[in-house]
Amino acid sequence: MTGGGWRGVAPAVFLMAWGGNHFTPLLHVYETVGGYAPWQANLLLGMYVFGLIPGLLIAAALSDRYGRRPVLAIGVGSAAAASLVLAAATENFIVLCAGRVLAGIAVGVAMSVGSSWIKELSPAKGARRSALTLTLGFAVGAGVTGMLAQWAPAPTHLPFLVHAVLCIPALTLALRAPETVTRTTRSVAPWWHDLRVPAAGHRIFRWVVIPAAPWVFAAAGVAYAILPSAVESQLGDLNTLFATALTVATLGIGAVMQAAVPAIDRATHGRSLQVGLAGMTIGMLLASLAAWLRSPVLVILVAAVLGASYGVCVVAGLVIAQSLATPSDLAGVTGRYYALTYIGFLLPTVLAAVHPVLEYPASLGVVAGLCLLSLAIVSIGKLRST
Repeated sequence: MTGGGWRGVAPAVFLMAWGGNHFTPLLHVYETVGGYAPWQANLLLGMYVFGLIPGLLIAAALSDRYGRRPVLAIGVGSAAAASLVLAAATENFIVLCAGRVLAGIAVGVAMSVGSSWIKELSPAKGARRSALTLTLGFAVGAGVTGMLAQWAPAPTHLPFLVHAVLCIPALTLALRAPETVTRTTRSVAPWWHDLRVPAAGHRIFRWVVIPAAPWVFAAAGVAYAILPSAVESQLGDLNTLFATALTVATLGIGAVMQAAVPAIDRATHGRSLQVGLAGMTIGMLLASLAAWLRSPVLVILVAAVLGASYGVCVVAGLVIAQSLATPSDLAGVTGRYYALTYIGFLLPTVLAAVHPVLEYPASLGVVAGLCLLSLAIVSIGKLRST
């Protein structure tokens, strides 16, 4: 199926991604205004993974059974509800966690159902278009929230209300997009049977996709959640603005690099995923150095390296994963892939939790070593698959 129908889906995917990441620039605000410890703020950031992974897997199965449109509508509703809960619960940590879980459910729907719907409506460029839409949502959402938090009143309320209102027109457009799961193609088995994804058992998925996937959002999380904390003593009152700029720069560079993946594949004979992982290894080493030197300028450079590597890896891994799928399990394998990528988003919480006993320069050095190990596993896996 071809045509411009994907443009009706993209705004909804964009807004759900916005809702997942616009909390990032507010970490310092919640620490100072809300009185939360750094590990609590980072836990709130990563909390939406606990909604995202079930949202990815269950939403994909439901959409194969009932269609993309109704499940995506639930996702947009969850994104708006999450923002309303977060706007109303600044001083209640448990309710904030619940709001972040709702945001995670919405991002899970965007990544599995939204990405699959865009690919079905735009087969030739679907993987790149869906990944770019998600990345732009993550970046723009963080940018708008950061600017509102820095210069507008009610920094823990207004950004969330703006997002909730924007979800309304996005939902309207999505409801008009062509449904791709028809009566003849939809799954007739109970939806929980569709949780089984045969493509996820493929040798390439196990030895190439799985070792690489968690580094996608581990790189992004280190760039805009850990590194601002490492240099906050040098920033004075500009912590929120710096974190915002770092988030936008990381994801903006990632968005640009996503379009370069086909060219990288041609130049390296299909090794764009290894190129991305090599960049991440270098980026993590530079992150360790930046944390040791406490240099905001070096942190910006590190964000650029990690952002570029994120952009390459997220598309390269998605293309490989989706190439293994049949039409009946495209949403399922897409959901599995993104669930694996988001495991890495818990890395900032882990690093913040161990910070009292293992400071960032040392812990990031360990992370760089693990990234290098993953690169070796993926390289061997690719060799064995040829």
